[in-house]
Amino acid sequence: MKGARTRQGILERAVDIASLEGLEGLTIGRLAEELEMSKSGLFAHFGSKEDLQLATVEAARQRFVDSMFRPALKAPRGYPRLLAICRSWLDYMRGGVFPGGCFFAAASFEFDGRPGPIRDAVVAAMDAWLDALEHAIRMAKDEGHLDRGTDVKQLAFEINALFFGANFSYQMRDNKRAIGRAWKAIENRLESARMQ
Repeated sequence: MKGARTRQGILERAVDIASLEGLEGLTIGRLAEELEMSKSGLFAHFGSKEDLQLATVEAARQRFVDSMFRPALKAPRGYPRLLAICRSWLDYMRGGVFPGGCFFAAASFEFDGRPGPIRDAVVAAMDAWLDALEHAIRMAKDEGHLDRGTDVKQLAFEINALFFGANFSYQMRDNKRAIGRAWKAIENRLESARMQ
């Protein structure tokens, strides 16, 4: 039990470091120094840098789901839930769930051209997110809240692109209006798909 708590604490700090410095900046030596632990103590939990990075991606995915996605599922099915998911994503970014902005936006850019297990883990997390967004759109469509001709994959792509654009403007350009602009763009796009 204590070992699991220690591992969880290590991963919480690892996620924060990777959010700020990238997954490549996350090493057992760097983390040991940050946590004032021995490298051998960390090796007991993670046998290699790659193991640490993979566990960090999974811990970040869980933090994302717990802080952003689960709360939005309390909204009623259909359009209200879709709106809640979109609002929750923007709140998650503003709320500093990850100190460096969206962990997965940063990791996507860091590993987009680098094959291997870390990239595969980031892709799997992003695929799960897009699948969940598509599912919410499909539910809104099935409930009769969105036009029957709505292209679910296209709408999910557009909304996710707005999220990534908002993250870039908010984090990289320190544009505090980015979240409001993204919300307006998302509302306009969703309204254009509403049943008339």
